[in-house]
Amino acid sequence: MEQKSILDSGKYLVTLQDRVSYLADIKGGFEWGNLKELFERVQELRTNLFEYSERELLQQIYSLEGRIEFAERQVAKRLRPIEIVNIVRSVQRFTLLDILENCYDSFTELGGDGEFNIDPAVIAARATITRRVKNRLYYHQVMVIGHEKGMGEEFRNGGCAKPWGNEKALRYMKVAETEGIPIHFYIFTPGAYPIEDYPGAAQQIARNLFEMAKLRVPMISFISEGGSGGAEAIGLADMRLMASRGYYSVISPEGAAAIEGRIKEGGKVPRKLVEHCAEQLKMTAKDNLELGTIDRIVEEPPLGAKRSDFKFFKRLRYEMVRATDEVVLKTKSFRAFRAYALRRQSQDKEKVFNDEFDIHIKWTLSESEKDRLLEIRSKKYRAMGKGFKVLKRPFSKRLTRFWESTRHKYYDIRYGLLRKQSKNLQKILEEVSSEGSVIFKTVTESMRAAYDFVFPAPQKPAQTSQQDPLRRSIFMQDWEQYISPLANEDRTVTCPNAEKYGCKDLWVPDLYGEYSGVCPTCGHHFPLEYQWYLENLFDKGSVREFNTQIVSDNPLGFKGFDEKLKKAIERTRRGSAIITFDAEVLGIKLVVAMLYSDFRSGTVGSAEGEKFIRACDRARTTRRPFLAYIHTTGGIRIHEGTLGVIQMPRCTLAVREYIDSGGLYIVVYDNNSYAGPVASFLGCSPYQVGIRSSRIGFAGPRVIRETTGTDVPPDYHKARNALKRGHIQGIWDRREFRKNLFEALMTMGGPNLYYK
Repeated sequence: MEQKSILDSGKYLVTLQDRVSYLADIKGGFEWGNLKELFERVQELRTNLFEYSERELLQQIYSLEGRIEFAERQVAKRLRPIEIVNIVRSVQRFTLLDILENCYDSFTELGGDGEFNIDPAVIAARATITRRVKNRLYYHQVMVIGHEKGMGEEFRNGGCAKPWGNEKALRYMKVAETEGIPIHFYIFTPGAYPIEDYPGAAQQIARNLFEMAKLRVPMISFISEGGSGGAEAIGLADMRLMASRGYYSVISPEGAAAIEGRIKEGGKVPRKLVEHCAEQLKMTAKDNLELGTIDRIVEEPPLGAKRSDFKFFKRLRYEMVRATDEVVLKTKSFRAFRAYALRRQSQDKEKVFNDEFDIHIKWTLSESEKDRLLEIRSKKYRAMGKGFKVLKRPFSKRLTRFWESTRHKYYDIRYGLLRKQSKNLQKILEEVSSEGSVIFKTVTESMRAAYDFVFPAPQKPAQTSQQDPLRRSIFMQDWEQYISPLANEDRTVTCPNAEKYGCKDLWVPDLYGEYSGVCPTCGHHFPLEYQWYLENLFDKGSVREFNTQIVSDNPLGFKGFDEKLKKAIERTRRGSAIITFDAEVLGIKLVVAMLYSDFRSGTVGSAEGEKFIRACDRARTTRRPFLAYIHTTGGIRIHEGTLGVIQMPRCTLAVREYIDSGGLYIVVYDNNSYAGPVASFLGCSPYQVGIRSSRIGFAGPRVIRETTGTDVPPDYHKARNALKRGHIQGIWDRREFRKNLFEALMTMGGPNLYYK
């Protein structure tokens, strides 16, 4: 340290005190090593600053600095996952505003300023970033969108975006798409703010993912703190970078520990359990790179970058430009140039980052290059998050798999080539028949007969009675109704609305038999097992399951989860929490994905995501409607970490491709439907309905209470409130489910469906 005045020494002591405090933040307190002694010694020097001679003071500072540096080296030798989490949470950690000021040449914040912003936890800014090529500057315009934790600024809400904050982010994503400029996302959030106020936490995240799946501009994301769905709201990017001392996780270590330890609300979570969960979740940058959920790590100083680490900002600036270059170059059709440019960029990685690049790459894309960008994005996410097992098939089943692969070509020809030609020919026949004279009547009738022979009309929905099928009850079927095993108990139950509506006690055999689990007085729906829907909703014998060979696994090696998984498989005799199958409703063929409660509370992991995507693809190929019936879902499976989280953008992208192809996607919620699935591939459906008495939302009452500090009313997540907020489009009675579904299939959807 250079010779300084006593006042300068005082300022330096403040810096040393911050360094000791930072170490205490990382280690979870001053109990580690001699941190407490060091902190007290710095405080004592600051208090008695003018009682020392300049020489004595400098000697004391030199001694302290050496001891602090030794402690820093010891801490940096082996950082545990929980300590990396503590680094990210430190008030000395850099934030998005620091990045805007140090990595970009200029920026204009959009959507308001400071506490007067539309949700200050989310910042959108139009920014300029430059590159230097042989002493010449080139300017790039970008849209910067990210979370601002606002250390000490309570109105920032710790980077937890509210629904309207994510809506603001989406609005400026669309602006960037209109202007044709890349988007740089910066993720600094422990999670989204869990409220259902319009536009709704889950529903808005789902809308963001749905739109991001097809945004026609390059997108780069940088993760410092990535907490579950809150991170995914701006996380679907073409290139995903992560800070070397950041974390990206399905849930916080404390949240995972509370679930694993079954800690009651208000109870203290053991510190050792929190540390154990942090390790098991595989949340560090190194873990995520190995899992394939990120593309590259941006190196930080050993103990993480702080707000004054200008060397890190220089590196980050370079990496963001380089990543944008790579995304743009992959869309270029001139392979020789692409290979040359990427090679030069890879060489730059070994250099000291000095803001100099070998070549200049324009970030504007032609229409064909934008198409290729979307194609690459789709392939990228389909290849991610595959942490499941595939059971070996017997030879006979391999023949079935061969047929499934060839059927794609069959449907492409039937509905892609021949269907288009048949519609054109039909249009000509109609015009000739309507405008032609009687002389041509015989000719047109012959032509129509030939047309009907070559292009037979799709089979019309079967009607098993003379009644209008739209007015048929679920009980008006040609087979005996399936009765729930719950009806075997000889006892009575009291409706939860008995006091309000005067409901009489219900005899269980009647309730679960004749009444289908519905109170005849008030209409309250008692829960029913998923088998009831398989037997009563679809035509008899029409359910044919597929993708049964895909089963859940323990890809992170989460301790104790193998045994839990084994018990779930033995109890349900199924390999995952989702059932995908072909079925019919009054003759209409459709593809169905059903999340059910019996297997790990309907949570979604790698196997469930893969099966859902394959069901989407099957519906798209066969031109059939796609129904997602959610018997129950408890969210993303925490034991699969970010491999579970990544199913949110993966499945949403598959849904977007299915809907864009002209498909009809209907989501029906029942019982309890929460968290990640609702905030992604379910919440993005244009047609969402809830079975009466179902509960739909982003987080349960306990999470909301612990996060926001406020209680929510008992009916906060009820279907009627979801309808009032515009999150769903209707409420169905279980007894009318079959009828309403048939009506929806006949009246919704475009002409690309096979029966239209």
